[in-house]
Amino acid sequence: MVLRPKKEDVVNWDWDKLEERKEKFSRSNKPPLPDISKLKEKLPFGDNLKGKGLQILIGIVVLLWLASGFYIVNPDQVGVIKRFGAFNRISGPGPHYHLPYPIETVLTPSVTQIKRVEIGFRSVTLGTGINNYRAVPKESLMLTGDENIVDVQFIVQYRIKDAYSYLFNISNPFKTVKDAAEAAMRAVIGNNQINAVLTTEKFGIQNKTQKLLQQILDSYHSGIQVVAVKLQDVHPPKQVLDAFKDVASAKEDKSRLINQAMAYRNEILPKARGRAAEIINRAEAYKETKIRMAQGEANRFLKMLEEYKKAPFVTRKRLYLETMEEVLKKVKDKIIISKSVGGKVIPLLSLDKKTFVEKKPVKKTNKKTKNITPKRGAKNE
Repeated sequence: MVLRPKKEDVVNWDWDKLEERKEKFSRSNKPPLPDISKLKEKLPFGDNLKGKGLQILIGIVVLLWLASGFYIVNPDQVGVIKRFGAFNRISGPGPHYHLPYPIETVLTPSVTQIKRVEIGFRSVTLGTGINNYRAVPKESLMLTGDENIVDVQFIVQYRIKDAYSYLFNISNPFKTVKDAAEAAMRAVIGNNQINAVLTTEKFGIQNKTQKLLQQILDSYHSGIQVVAVKLQDVHPPKQVLDAFKDVASAKEDKSRLINQAMAYRNEILPKARGRAAEIINRAEAYKETKIRMAQGEANRFLKMLEEYKKAPFVTRKRLYLETMEEVLKKVKDKIIISKSVGGKVIPLLSLDKKTFVEKKPVKKTNKKTKNITPKRGAKNE
């Protein structure tokens, strides 16, 4: 009888042999493992390698975290520090320190930068670098006080006045300024006639809108200062633009003619006033001259009267001679005949035609004319 091994014994025996062979094969191919005890002796920390390195790493991280609290505020900025999200303090320009995140954080808004809001249009920069704009009719079309529609495009310039109010009292400063500016402009346009809006009241509309917009923003405690409100373009709708241009041109011509007339008036009136003052001064001088001459003649007559009372004949003779001298000066041709000879001469005038011809006035005096005065003592009666 032949004894055969069981099937289970054969399988177990083969398996053990196989595992043994695998183990021998793996050991023959693996490099020898280093001696850990000798490696630890060569390192400076020895057994405390893991603990010391972790401490140094944590220390470096803590130092970097603490150093993250340093910050610098530029001259045109203001530092606003928040502690756990709530306002804590404000710092001025220069280097500062705050507790690192997430304990404290800092915001540095620029308080000198002029910001700009466009209403009624949007600026567009083309690929060639040329600036253009597109209209926004929803914002620009407004109703005037006389129920006319006008297209108003303007910009608002503003800056930060109070950093705390600007950051914590309003959530969207740009939209707040834009909506408030549009409301203020619509209110001002609604209180004016369309002719005034298109011609003479543009400067007044800008000032009134700026004042009203500032009041609205102050009521919000927004911390915003409105620097300027500037109208970019004001015109009627496109459908009636040509007619309004004609009306505006006529009004401009009217204003120009009025200005020219006022300039002419301002030029003529001073000349007329000067001429009138000159005439008045001359009249006053003539008046004063005549008065002085009359007074002088009256005084001379009174003096002569006194002399006449003292010597009537001599005075009367002197007056006669002076009068005849003045009369004879005006006569060109004179013939003087004494009384003694007058009875012996026939008084006939020359019948020459030249005597009766009216002579033209001659500037030169007749050299042959003699001014003969009677001798003193001769009788003239």
